Amino acid sequence: MNVLITGGAGFIGANLVIRLVKAHPQDSFLVLDKLAYAGNLANLREVEGAPNYEFCRGDICDRDLVRGLMGRVEAVINLAAESHVDRSIESAEPFIQTNVVGLQTLLAAAREAGIERFVQVSTDEVYGSLGPGDPAFSETTPLAPNSPYAASKAAGDLLVRAFFRTYGFPGLVTRCSNNYGPWQFPEKLIPLMLTNALEGKPLPIYGDGLNVRDWIFVEDHCAGLEAALYRGQPGQVYNFGGDGELTNLDLVDRLLAALAEATGRPAAEYLALKTFVSDRPGHDRRYAMDFELTSRRLDWRPRVGLAEGLARTAAWYLNQESWWRQIKSGEYRDYYERHYVRRK
Repeated sequence: MNVLITGGAGFIGANLVIRLVKAHPQDSFLVLDKLAYAGNLANLREVEGAPNYEFCRGDICDRDLVRGLMGRVEAVINLAAESHVDRSIESAEPFIQTNVVGLQTLLAAAREAGIERFVQVSTDEVYGSLGPGDPAFSETTPLAPNSPYAASKAAGDLLVRAFFRTYGFPGLVTRCSNNYGPWQFPEKLIPLMLTNALEGKPLPIYGDGLNVRDWIFVEDHCAGLEAALYRGQPGQVYNFGGDGELTNLDLVDRLLAALAEATGRPAAEYLALKTFVSDRPGHDRRYAMDFELTSRRLDWRPRVGLAEGLARTAAWYLNQESWWRQIKSGEYRDYYERHYVRRK
């Protein structure tokens, strides 16, 4: 099978590409990424020479490019997205352009090309916010997005549903809780806390720090996406969760303890850097995922516990200082030109 993976140079995308290229040498994986601020070709250095991997720089909104690529593949996993809530609050337009218009471009081209499987990667944020005693989100929970980012992803999910219902299009949707692990862009909570702590900078925590999230190690999410690609059923929604509900404050404390263990420095040194800042507008209070349907139908469950995942993540950022410092300085943007264009 030939597979197009959009957004494959981002955090989840790169982890997925590396996994699939190594695990499925009989299949070919074509990565499309426009290398916007969060896309980094250095994330894919590990598979650059693999015979079943190819990279194409481009935008999912480019209709002609997308049509050409669809003629070369049988399946698509769409991870291309604007994904940071704070950025969507500043301006919703890029989110609508990529997450809705770009997705529609992909869907139309995929339908025209007769694609056999289309996996739309979404988020638990489309479900809205839970109260303290509410049951976890299931695949049938009504969509109630509360940020421009979440609304754009919900719109995309509904487009996939409409294409399935109207045209019999072989699309399915996956929704996942908060990911963490290697290659995550430092604007997100966990890498921001780690890199700021290593630099001795303040650790900004929104509001009272008691917003609850469910955390899943990125390897577990990628195992779920792999299962959805090869065994998922068109028209279905699959939830992926990590069984790791924590308040943001508790998460930061555990993360800093893991960092202290990795560096040999006193945890109090890092904990003293915690700083509470004004809360994000419309900040959802709690997310939690019910993934029993996914477990039954895809034979999937999270394997990496939170303690192990945080320890591995802290160690990775400690050992990859040059990677995240290049991102924070902006130097990472030169990687494509230095290491890819010249070879072409």
